[in-house]
Amino acid sequence: MASAVLPHARAHRRWLRRQAIVLVGAAIAVVLLAPLLLLALDANSAGWPELSQVLFRQRSLMLLTNTVVLAVLVLLFATVIGVGAAWATERCALPARRAWTVLLVLPVAMPDFVVGWAWHSIAPLMNPLLGATLVMTLGTYPLVYLPVAAALRRADPAMEDTSRSLGKGAIATFARVSLPLISRAVVGGGVLVVLTVISEYGAFEVLRYQTFTTEIFNEFGFEPSAAGALSVPLVLFGLLALAVEGVTVSRGGRPRSAPPRRPALARWRPGTGPIVAGLLALAGLGVGVPVGTLCYWIAQSRETTLPAAATLGQATWATVTYSAWGALLAVAAALPVALMTLRRRSRVRAIIERSTFVTQAVPGVVIALSLVFFTTRYAFGLYQTSISLVIAYAIMHFPLALVCVNASVAQAPAQLADVGVSLGRHPALVFLRVTLPLLAPGLLAGFCLVFLTAITELTATLILAPIGVQTLATQFWAFQSEVANGAAAPYALVIVAIAVLPGALLGLWFDREARQPIASSA
Repeated sequence: MASAVLPHARAHRRWLRRQAIVLVGAAIAVVLLAPLLLLALDANSAGWPELSQVLFRQRSLMLLTNTVVLAVLVLLFATVIGVGAAWATERCALPARRAWTVLLVLPVAMPDFVVGWAWHSIAPLMNPLLGATLVMTLGTYPLVYLPVAAALRRADPAMEDTSRSLGKGAIATFARVSLPLISRAVVGGGVLVVLTVISEYGAFEVLRYQTFTTEIFNEFGFEPSAAGALSVPLVLFGLLALAVEGVTVSRGGRPRSAPPRRPALARWRPGTGPIVAGLLALAGLGVGVPVGTLCYWIAQSRETTLPAAATLGQATWATVTYSAWGALLAVAAALPVALMTLRRRSRVRAIIERSTFVTQAVPGVVIALSLVFFTTRYAFGLYQTSISLVIAYAIMHFPLALVCVNASVAQAPAQLADVGVSLGRHPALVFLRVTLPLLAPGLLAGFCLVFLTAITELTATLILAPIGVQTLATQFWAFQSEVANGAAAPYALVIVAIAVLPGALLGLWFDREARQPIASSA
């Protein structure tokens, strides 16, 4: 009898462990979705009369028009540039190809508010819409370039070869053969572009282009209820963009796997000179202009009537500390969510995992305002503390950590853990000695990605940073607000130096993956 009960008890304990991981994942999803709930509570406390007065005023219509027009323009230009750059690097035998890959990725690592400040200092009379479109296009086209280049690399080259053998030119082949194969990558990158545009604050404030985000931030200090009301359409805009991506992915077919050979690159010839000239101009506008402007202002006088609230070293230390804790919390939360799919997938687990990506559609200013609402109403002891800022970083950038951890989970064979348990080892010990080392690369990648993204975060930091604490972003913002460009430049240069290094490594890693022999992966 005892021998019959023992297997049943073990099976029951395994079932409890499986359910526990689902419960933990569900709890994390609830925390991540809390900003939306808090936003709804804030709107409900304000009442419909006040909400309608703010939402349906003439200024709100102007903000909506500005936001939509800018998002459409940036989406159009970023898509064209990103797809064109991907085609050039993947289908043309460019000289110094590795250098081009790095240069094309670098702009995404540079803070948009620093790039906007650089362009505004060069051309202060530039049209606000033109300036905002230029800055955001240069900062977001890599979000299209990276997935499209990867999709072109995976696309079946035999179809393109067949098209060319039938006498079709490069443009006709791309339009009729390549474009349908990369459509999902284009849509995915385009959604990221739109989400980045609607959540940006610093660049638009510098360039004097008014959107929902700039208005929300400006209203926060004077009329918090108006800021909460304006957050509703902004969140709906982001959720609509995320829904478009979900519908596209669900309707799209499975991409065709590439055969075990690399696509034939076009021969280098003098006629491709304009492509090199275009890529050179793109790199110069996206990287050269901001870095050159920073160097220029550093060489100028740094005198200012505004005393520095934090030295360069203090601001750097605060930035690194808060970003590291936020990255650690995001990765720790992403681990149990990713582990839900290690052994089995179900509709409930898929819904929980997918729901955690909703935070990607919630702008940082909305997350910050929701935390202010929560701390002032229910946990005043956390108001403007390090804890609230770290939690904001973790919520904002959780999807980045989850994507990296999921990649490692997909490659980790669950059978190894079963073998360890069958040998009499405790499941916790097996996890520490077997599963965790297999997931370590994804955990490290997720930590680095969130850490580097948090370093360049401005809006939530301005709202939630503890009193008396200045990060690189907030101290730069204070100086540039007083038009003390020489004093602001060193802080911006340190941000760029920290952010550009991982951007270069990303480009090198991306190019190394492209050069891997197909036979080794077959």
